[in-house]
Amino acid sequence: MMLPHNSGSEAEAGQGPRLPAGSRASIQVCIDEPQRDRLLLSDVSSGLSSFPKEIPPKWFYDDAGSRLFNKITQLPEYYPHRREREILARRAGLIASLSAADTLVELGSGFSPKTIMLLDAMQSIGNLRSFVPFDVSEESVLRTAAGAVEAYGDLDVYGVVGEFDLHLGELPAEGRRLLALLGGTIGNFTPDRRKSFLNEVSGLLRPGELLLLGADLVKDSERLLAAYDDAAGVTAEFNRNVLKVINRHLGADFVVERFTHVVTYEEDSQWIEMRLRSDVDQDVYIPTLGRLIHFSEGEDILTEISIKFRLAQVRSELQSAGFEVVEQWMDDAGDFSLSLGRLVGNPMDKPVVE
Repeated sequence: MMLPHNSGSEAEAGQGPRLPAGSRASIQVCIDEPQRDRLLLSDVSSGLSSFPKEIPPKWFYDDAGSRLFNKITQLPEYYPHRREREILARRAGLIASLSAADTLVELGSGFSPKTIMLLDAMQSIGNLRSFVPFDVSEESVLRTAAGAVEAYGDLDVYGVVGEFDLHLGELPAEGRRLLALLGGTIGNFTPDRRKSFLNEVSGLLRPGELLLLGADLVKDSERLLAAYDDAAGVTAEFNRNVLKVINRHLGADFVVERFTHVVTYEEDSQWIEMRLRSDVDQDVYIPTLGRLIHFSEGEDILTEISIKFRLAQVRSELQSAGFEVVEQWMDDAGDFSLSLGRLVGNPMDKPVVE
């Protein structure tokens, strides 16, 4: 169900972000609430029936979860946000020049300083024409679109509210695009899913268009664990929020306080695992499933993996998806990387849509 509009329901009620009247901005909502609930029900049914139990991390990001994640990015333990900003502060101008893009498409977007650095760099060389924020949270897309309109005046902004698994095909094809996936989000995909995702992205772009990919790098496990288990407990609250999402949308009766936030680092796989551990033997009733889900004391729900990479691995995976790696950059500490890949092929294969 496609619902193009210029403001969300909260904005219309005066309770949330609003797009300025007369602006060159619009929002395309690709998934409505009943459809999201059906997808959530399917994932919960299969995930909590499996062993070990799991819930996909995409369900963290309701509006409350998106706000909590924004808090996480400001925490002292959470280095990825700062390290990526450091790289962009130095390289945004070069990225804009190398890409020659007039359209920034940002997946998992937010109107953050990182986004602004890219938009400013594109504007400074006279190329910036449009901005396409894509996110699962309608509130996040609305805020991002409103911020971009306020900052850049007559910029064309076309926001898309959707999910990576379903709605990348709704991204507009106009202009010469630089597609950005920042923040290390690529690490949340399992290896097989990551391969298919990168292939899907390469299928969306025209030869000569570029992908800017942020990836967290392998490092000391103590620093990794601290980044996902902060002293203030914000990440724990973010993790448990997924149970609140299930309660609210599926009528479940999770007692959130009976689950503990647990983080481990798997050395062999080079990834962080975030889990919710049941503190007691308990049953949770999910009425839309019509069944009780039993949790033994100490039983875990896997809620997220976050893979850590080496530069050569990122290069290899981009090349396998059809990208020529133009440049790779790290911050001074070697914690984080940005890779710029250009889709190879004859640019005449897919002409630019004006």
